[in-house]
Amino acid sequence: MNVLNILARRCLPIADFDLAVSFHEALVEQKARLRFDYPEYNLKLAQIANLLFIGGTPDSLAPFTATHATFLVDDIQAFARALPARGAEILEAPKEVPTGWNMLVRHPDGTLVEYVEHRDKNPADRM
Repeated sequence: MNVLNILARRCLPIADFDLAVSFHEALVEQKARLRFDYPEYNLKLAQIANLLFIGGTPDSLAPFTATHATFLVDDIQAFARALPARGAEILEAPKEVPTGWNMLVRHPDGTLVEYVEHRDKNPADRM
């Protein structure tokens, strides 16, 4: 049971998404490790280094703006079992998403964290 990476999240208007992704790709000299549309929520997502960009409309972004960070993990089910014993609250149980599985957790200090297990784990996602 390992946290592979911790991503800072940036929600932004869909009109600014491609410019933000291009700028950060050039800045850190890395192409996005992950980039996909999430049509069920009318969103676009991209990961560059330790940044997760989430583009959408104000309405489509609303459910995602309160989440503080995304933790990429190797075994989401193990975290779902272990976190409550450590004082965390599972707000949304693990569910399938386009890249694998995710869940929403409130840590004891109030931090809201999306936990994600990717089907295809990127070797660069190692702390």
